[in-house]
Amino acid sequence: MEATNNSIKLFYNTEREKLQMPEYGRNILIMVEQLKAIPDRDKRSEQARAVVKVMETLNPQVHQQENYEQKLWDHLYMIAGYDLDIDSPYPAPLPEAKAERPMVIPLDKTPVRANHYGRNIESIIDLIAKEPEGEVKTAMIRSLAIYMRQQYLIWNKDSVADETIFADIEKLSDYRIKVPEGIELGKISGDSNFSRPGLNLGMGGQNRKGGKKNNRKNRK
Repeated sequence: MEATNNSIKLFYNTEREKLQMPEYGRNILIMVEQLKAIPDRDKRSEQARAVVKVMETLNPQVHQQENYEQKLWDHLYMIAGYDLDIDSPYPAPLPEAKAERPMVIPLDKTPVRANHYGRNIESIIDLIAKEPEGEVKTAMIRSLAIYMRQQYLIWNKDSVADETIFADIEKLSDYRIKVPEGIELGKISGDSNFSRPGLNLGMGGQNRKGGKKNNRKNRK
């Protein structure tokens, strides 16, 4: 803002130089420009250390990063347009480094076979399928089925038969898992709330012949 002839001229950010590091604000840019104009190198370096301290105060989340002190000095050079002749405790970064694209993180592009269960369920099923038959494996299958029932109810409807969950486990395992007879998941508490109205992404296998449904209690 500038006063001329008893009038005030307002400056908008769109009319100003674009900030290289917006998280530090325009005042830091002004401080950096002022320190660049200091002719004495020692005084310029001393002022740079003061500016870095102010930057640390304005951007405290930088402490969560590894080697945050060096990052602050790197940011100082970036704000200065890499044109800064000072005694820095760290090597001056190169402009080319900023232009480098970050390393691409490989993503698993394999389609999820049942969105309402999620990709992790398929990994768990694969681990269980490799377990030897016995009481431990049966307990793992039951725990998995209880969790899958919860996920099913979140995304589908207010009730689901145990046999539907068992059928999904066997199908998602490519039938490497055979759910033992006699497994019961227990009743769902009447005050449980799993449903999300309007969503119906269901996979749900067909009920086994003679299977019993575990219906939720009616809400009061």
